Amino acid sequence: MTADQSRTSWVQVPDGSDFPIQNLPYGVFADASGVRCGVAIGDAVFDLARAESAGLFTNTGLDRDTFRCESLNDFLGHSRGVWSSVRNHIADILDRSNPGGRSFCEKHHLIIDHPVQMRIPIEVGDYVDFYSSEQHATNVGKLFRPDGDSLFPNWKHLPVGYHGRAGTVVVSGTPINRPSGQRRSPQGPVFGPSRKLDMELEVGFVTGGGPGFGIAIPIDEAEHHIFGLCLVNDWSARDIQAWEYVPLGPFLGKSFATTISPWIVPLEALEPFRVPAGDQEPAPLPYLTTDHRIGVDIDLSVSITPNGSSEEREVTATSFTNMYWTMAQQLAHATVNGATVRPGDLFASGTVSGPTRDEFGSLLEITWNGTDPIEYPDGSTRTFLEDGDTVTIRGRCTAEDAVPIGFGECLGTIEA
Repeated sequence: MTADQSRTSWVQVPDGSDFPIQNLPYGVFADASGVRCGVAIGDAVFDLARAESAGLFTNTGLDRDTFRCESLNDFLGHSRGVWSSVRNHIADILDRSNPGGRSFCEKHHLIIDHPVQMRIPIEVGDYVDFYSSEQHATNVGKLFRPDGDSLFPNWKHLPVGYHGRAGTVVVSGTPINRPSGQRRSPQGPVFGPSRKLDMELEVGFVTGGGPGFGIAIPIDEAEHHIFGLCLVNDWSARDIQAWEYVPLGPFLGKSFATTISPWIVPLEALEPFRVPAGDQEPAPLPYLTTDHRIGVDIDLSVSITPNGSSEEREVTATSFTNMYWTMAQQLAHATVNGATVRPGDLFASGTVSGPTRDEFGSLLEITWNGTDPIEYPDGSTRTFLEDGDTVTIRGRCTAEDAVPIGFGECLGTIEA
């Protein structure tokens, strides 16, 4: 069992690392030898392309040259059984109890302990962003529609979502340009850079292949098509969004950038942290109903480092257990009309917000649309993001009988 808490690796893993042998997340990296797929172990990278060439995965069902690629998509296109077999082979070769593991890795130069450049781990074919936190949806409703209902009548009957722009999904560390667009003013619409640039704390899941065009994924089979999870910052220009979103929803206010963390944590690694999802009232329709309705317990946080400062400040800390709709429900709903799912598709949770200001997942909520600024020790304040500000999202899983694992950082700095 790869989640066995007694397992340790012969690779040095610092105390408190997000990437012990129980995690083994997948990513894409570049060094002097080129771009290829890898797995994180402590502060090092296990080179999947070289391991494949050395014959490590011969009996796993893996296609040839799956990992000598600039994305994980070929690997994601395999079956869940292949995913599990490859993961087991990696864990075994890295296990301290395997006497030949270290020598095999040293012979084939599989452990890379020098700095590497992380690339976006998937080639995103389609990107969907959901709106699945009841607290966030309620807060936004109060702010954008103060004289109306906080939640629209459909919200508790289906996972509300929209199709985002796959071409502007970028990896952590990519600078984010301040977007321009139309915004409302007393004199009518004006054009210019967003004055209310915001972050959104989200968790995404990445899919493998689906059953094909026109075939829905039943809710009890949905997780068989989910490979793993990552952190997501779905940057938002609130002033552009507020002017444009009626009647068709987000467009320019969202499509300029979405940042994801570089490592995809396999769903299998998250098994020790699965928890029952909260009650739903009213009960959803049968295609969204299952006896096995579970979520993932992930502790999430956002810190902002202001322009010109070297000190970050945590502005929110919340839990992924606050979500109303589960990943399985989201994927079942997204495909119930026969829409396709392909390897590398990205589905984001929507902003994760809890019941108090300290648990809200966006500056729109934390500052209540700019009326209640965040104060820094030096006397500076923030309502929305300024040029030079850096936003860092982190996620970590802990449980009583499990080794803690994490997701690494999802980071972006605002540029003019």
